[in-house]
Amino acid sequence: VQLQASGGGLVQPGGSLTLSCAASGSIFSINAMGWYRQAPGKQRELVAIATRVGSTHYAESVKGRFTISRDNAKNTVYLQMNSLKPEDTAVYYCNLVQQLRTYWGQGTQVTVSS
Repeated sequence: VQLQASGGGLVQPGGSLTLSCAASGSIFSINAMGWYRQAPGKQRELVAIATRVGSTHYAESVKGRFTISRDNAKNTVYLQMNSLKPEDTAVYYCNLVQQLRTYWGQGTQVTVSS
């Protein structure tokens, strides 16, 4: 399984970005797809996750600002990020869980700065 993430960049505080992550390879029963992030000097943390049955879970710090969605036909997960704050600056990693195995994308940098 390969994960290709895109959509990161530099944005001003209060701005928006949309990340996308497309999965390819041996895809047959995805349990969940989601996003994690890691800021400099900090541990990687969960941002948002969407399960196969349609449920979603968000970190408290992004609730109401970020929205995760999935296109199951395209094996793609999106993260719409609104009202971005400087503390959202991090490398964002796409994550996929299938048959109890976890896969990671290469990471995409999101920088929120004026």
